[in-house]
Amino acid sequence: MLILAIETSCDETAAAVVRDGREALADVVLSQADMHAIYGGVVPEIASRNHITAISRLAEQAIRDAGVTKRDIDAVAVTYAPGLIGALLVGVNFAKGAAMALGVPLIPVHHVRGHIAANYVAFPELEPPFLCLAISGGNSLIVDVRGYTDMHILGCTHDDAAGECFDKAARVLGLPYPGGKPMQDLAEGGDDTAYDLPRPKMGENPYDMSFSGLKTAVVNIVHTAEQRGETLDRPGLAASFARAVSELLVPRTMAAARELGYDTIVAAGGVAANKRVRADLAEACRREGKRLFIPPLKLCGDNAVMIGCQGYYEYLAGHTAGSDLNAYATMDIDELFQ
Repeated sequence: MLILAIETSCDETAAAVVRDGREALADVVLSQADMHAIYGGVVPEIASRNHITAISRLAEQAIRDAGVTKRDIDAVAVTYAPGLIGALLVGVNFAKGAAMALGVPLIPVHHVRGHIAANYVAFPELEPPFLCLAISGGNSLIVDVRGYTDMHILGCTHDDAAGECFDKAARVLGLPYPGGKPMQDLAEGGDDTAYDLPRPKMGENPYDMSFSGLKTAVVNIVHTAEQRGETLDRPGLAASFARAVSELLVPRTMAAARELGYDTIVAAGGVAANKRVRADLAEACRREGKRLFIPPLKLCGDNAVMIGCQGYYEYLAGHTAGSDLNAYATMDIDELFQ
C-alpha cells in the first residue's frame, strides 16, 4: 500500500511516500526555521502562509522522488492534531483535496502517534507493545503503546514541554532559534554540576512532569548575573540544564517500564535528538537490560514519513475520514478524530 503523507503541524512543510508503513520511498521537508529565527520562535501566521505556498510542489516532488505516479497512490494521510491550528488546516485541506481528486481514502493521523511510528521505519523489527518517551517541542509524554493504534498516557508535562524549555533557555542565553542544537553545542565541555537547577515533582502521579520552573530558574540565573555584573558560566549552565531535563525524563521512563514490566523502551520526537538525553537513556537501559530504540536524527524532527507510517496502521484499524475532517490544536494521543 502506497500512502502520500502530509505534515504541516508547525513550521516544517513535509511530504512523503511510504509503502506498507515501514518503507520510505520519498521524504521531502522544507524548514521555515530561518524565517522564524528573527522572532525567536514560530509566528503562526507566517508558518501558515508558507505552508500554502509550498505544500503542493512538495507533494508533487515526493511522488516524483518515489518513482511512482499519482495513480499509484492508495491513500492520503495527514496530521490533523495537535499543532498550530492555521498550519494544520493548510495540510488537512490540501490532503482532503488530494484524496478526493485521487479517489482514495483520507487518513487522519495524530502528530505524536506519528513521532512514535518513526521508529517502525528505522527499526523494521520493532512491534508493540512497548513503553515510549515522546518528547518534542510541544509535547512531553510517557506512553504505554499497547498496539499500533492502542495507546495510553501514563504521564505528561503540566506546563511547558521539554522542547519549549530548550528554546526558551536558549533565547535567554542569546542563542538562535530553534534552541535545541545551539544549547547542545554550548553544553559540550561544560560542567553539568555548575548550577543547581530544580527537578520538580508533580502531584500524585509519579510520571507527570513540569519544565516551567526549570526555565524560570535559568532566566533568573542569567538576569541575576547580568544585574550583578558577574561572569556567567554559559557552557556550565547549558550542561546543567541538559542534565536537569534528562533527569526529569529518564528516571520516570525507567520507573514506568519497571512498573508495567516492559523490556522494550522507545524514544521519539525532536528532543530525542539531544545527545545528553540519548546517552542517559541508553545507559539506563544498559544497566537494566532493556532494549532501546531511538530513531536517527532525521526522523526525530517533524517529517511526513512518520505520518505515512502511522497512517498505514490507522487505515488497517479502520480510522479513515471524509471531507468534513477538521483540524485540532490540542488532542490527547488516545483520542480518535471527531
